[in-house]
Amino acid sequence: MRSINSNSELNILVDVRPFKAITYTPKAGKTEELITQPYDKIDVTMQKAYYALSPYNYCRLILPMEEDKYTMANQRLQQWLKEGAMTKEPQPALFISRQEFTLNGKQYSRIGIIAALRLYPYSENMVFPHEATYKAPKADRLNMLRTVQKDLEPVFLMYQDPEEATIKFMAEVSETQPVTQITDALGVKHTIWKVTETQKIRQLQAILAPKPLVINDGHHRYESAVAYRDEMRAKGDWSEDDAFNFYMCYMVPVQQEGLIVLPTHRLLKNYKLTPEVVAGLSCFFEITEIQPTVEAIERYLRNHLCEHAFCVYDGVKACGLTLKHDKFVYDFIDANVSKETKVFDVVILRDIVFKHVLKTGQLNIDETILYERWTKDALAKVDCREASIAFLVNPVSAKTVAEVAVQHQVLPEKSTDFYPKLVSGLVLMDIGASEKLPA
Repeated sequence: MRSINSNSELNILVDVRPFKAITYTPKAGKTEELITQPYDKIDVTMQKAYYALSPYNYCRLILPMEEDKYTMANQRLQQWLKEGAMTKEPQPALFISRQEFTLNGKQYSRIGIIAALRLYPYSENMVFPHEATYKAPKADRLNMLRTVQKDLEPVFLMYQDPEEATIKFMAEVSETQPVTQITDALGVKHTIWKVTETQKIRQLQAILAPKPLVINDGHHRYESAVAYRDEMRAKGDWSEDDAFNFYMCYMVPVQQEGLIVLPTHRLLKNYKLTPEVVAGLSCFFEITEIQPTVEAIERYLRNHLCEHAFCVYDGVKACGLTLKHDKFVYDFIDANVSKETKVFDVVILRDIVFKHVLKTGQLNIDETILYERWTKDALAKVDCREASIAFLVNPVSAKTVAEVAVQHQVLPEKSTDFYPKLVSGLVLMDIGASEKLPA
């Protein structure tokens, strides 16, 4: 299996550049009242709460409540710049961003680089996706780019750094005075440092140049940005330094303990754990009835971490499912799936449980399938009948995702949940037609 250690054999160099960031000013108020979770993590309740926090809350840009949300976002941003609630910095910079957080009682730290990354179609083998995307979110973000002409939220990527060159670089920068330090509503501490010295920027560019990248979060944003770039180029008279050829990205090395991937549990509507369904599942899985509690479900998953195991909950009972080792089982996994991805739990769940046993057909996000990060939230949605059945899964490691992605293998939608998310609103990037980036 090819690693993502180097593109040198392909004579490919990744182009990373500093940019003139747009940021909030003290006039906008307390940063805690301005920042948000990413747009696709904001539900209606959160949206209302963000609006109530501040007239300058970032939710009003990335996910406006108003009907013509794209126009409203653009008008607001222009007004905030005019009022001085936001400002565009005069000097191009790269940023180092660190998140410190606690998960299951253990403390972690994750650090990465925020910079303008040249956009590469996947066919160029520079940037690799790891999961499939939906059409609707891509259309939404493309419309936002067309109207606002700003990168409002970064794409989150990872790269290999076995020599720890970027890790050492970031460690040195993190010993200096940060420009921002904030703790978000989930208790994650975010610290940002700015790098403006040309020599240091050149040093980091040289280190990153031969490193292919894998998208962790933001596939829809990335693919929309490539489409927008192509639209802008089609208008004619463009240069390689035009900002719309790039996208604001947050890039982290795989070699970090703090690069955490959480499971993404699947919740279906209109399905039940009937005797017929249980009989169908028993052809492929060893089935164990367990207590229908968060603790029992998480214990089962933890105890069967490397055994292709799931739990299913329908509001009344819960069962643990562990895949049988019979060879015929894999015949039911989509023939188009590679041998590398056939062993992924989310692929087994999709092709055996959903397609073959439940015969779900095409599942549409928010209409027939929901996704949840935490076991307790998944069970709660079944209990309140937002969904009828939940399938709980184990997470996949970041290292495995990186290795499979460079084989051009794409996992099902929402296969991973990199945690924590970057908060939105600390840095944004201008990609207007007149904006240039320094080479």
